[in-house]
Amino acid sequence: MIATHASGRWQGRFDAMPPLAWLALHAAALWPHWRWAAARLMDGSDDPLGIAALVVLLFVVVKLEPQLRAAPKPGWLLLSLAATGGAALALFGAPALVGALLAALALAAGLRSFMPSGQAVLPMAGLAVLSLPVVSSLQFYAGFPLRVVTAQLSTWLLQAIGLAAERSGTAMVVQGRLVIVDAPCSGVQMVWMAYFCACAVAAFSGLRDRQLLARLPWVGVLVMAGNVLRNSVLVALEAQQEQVAEAVHQGVGLVVLALVCAAVAAVIRGGRDARA
Repeated sequence: MIATHASGRWQGRFDAMPPLAWLALHAAALWPHWRWAAARLMDGSDDPLGIAALVVLLFVVVKLEPQLRAAPKPGWLLLSLAATGGAALALFGAPALVGALLAALALAAGLRSFMPSGQAVLPMAGLAVLSLPVVSSLQFYAGFPLRVVTAQLSTWLLQAIGLAAERSGTAMVVQGRLVIVDAPCSGVQMVWMAYFCACAVAAFSGLRDRQLLARLPWVGVLVMAGNVLRNSVLVALEAQQEQVAEAVHQGVGLVVLALVCAAVAAVIRGGRDARA
């Protein structure tokens, strides 16, 4: 068996493989879940937003490589193995997304086992989960409740500024005109973008897990406020015009999304004490 040089570079011993090599082998062992995720993107079943999360995650891992431990921490390694076993069992009858989520969390736990003590794992786990094709599933399960809540809050906001508005299901009657709060107005994509920004900023700023957990509720508040603002502006415009141009819809959406993401970044960083 070939030994390692003093530099620590691997020269053939499998018990001396670099951490990134172990993580790559771990990811390869979970290939059925990545194949499903790739197929879901290729057939158009989901938005390709997860690619951005995957790129950021890989960049952060490569950046962390010099700090990774030579030997994994047993506790995190056992957790990783347990999640890997769950992902394997999920192949026999569980929804494919459940197996992919377990696989993503298994990799995050495996990465944490090599990371220095005190290093945050939640941003990595969040990016790993967001790299999966989850937007369409979120839209299916959470889209309708989000549309109802958005419609109700928008109704109250429009009433507060003096417009005649009332809600019926996911529809609104504003100034006598019926306006439907459809699926794109549910805010699911804004939810994804906001939490992606939160995890990315936390990963790059060195925010600890307890600090991130304390700030995450504000991300949800900002997303809901932004979605209600966007919906209220568009509904008010549609109530006073025959038809609002698609460019206006897109423009309002992009402006509000940029404001929400900027606010999320500011909240997650939390000033100069982010590393404290």
